[in-house]
Amino acid sequence: MSVTAKPKREYISDFPSDYTVLDIETTGLSVHSNEIIEISALKVRGDKIIEKFSSLVKPEGHISSFISRLTGITNEMVQKAPSITEVLPAFTKFLADDCILGHNVHFDINFIYTNLKKHFNEELPNSYTDTMKLSRKYCKLPSHKLSYLAENFGISTQGHHRALNDCVMTFEIYKKIKETANSQQ
Repeated sequence: MSVTAKPKREYISDFPSDYTVLDIETTGLSVHSNEIIEISALKVRGDKIIEKFSSLVKPEGHISSFISRLTGITNEMVQKAPSITEVLPAFTKFLADDCILGHNVHFDINFIYTNLKKHFNEELPNSYTDTMKLSRKYCKLPSHKLSYLAENFGISTQGHHRALNDCVMTFEIYKKIKETANSQQ
């Protein structure tokens, strides 16, 4: 039986000040045949980062050379990393009931949801907001990719496709979109 992500509790279309930024890296795009190899998150209170979570994850399968080139994560790096069943409980404790903020966040949420359901028969009920959706709404730009938005706002893209670095970029982009939205009111 395949596990399909259900709709999350609620999409938040405004700009919360308290949330957790989420990003993952995976062995591919399919929640059914690929695995998480890195999970990172930033806990934010009053629009300030107060705590970080980051862990490599040892997959059951092999990381392809394409994914290693893209992310910089190699099979050797994850050889002694904890398994997804070890990382998820720590991650969900860190996340608690926070609103999740991410860029194209459905991708990340669906991987987390599928793994929680598969390994623990639990769901991910957290509300969420998406910087990609917000950028499409408030920023008239030709692209809404994370790297394009970062470059447009003068935010460093160094270390792009590593989960913690992408969390920081997403956090900074979110603040810029929030400023843009507030200036349009």
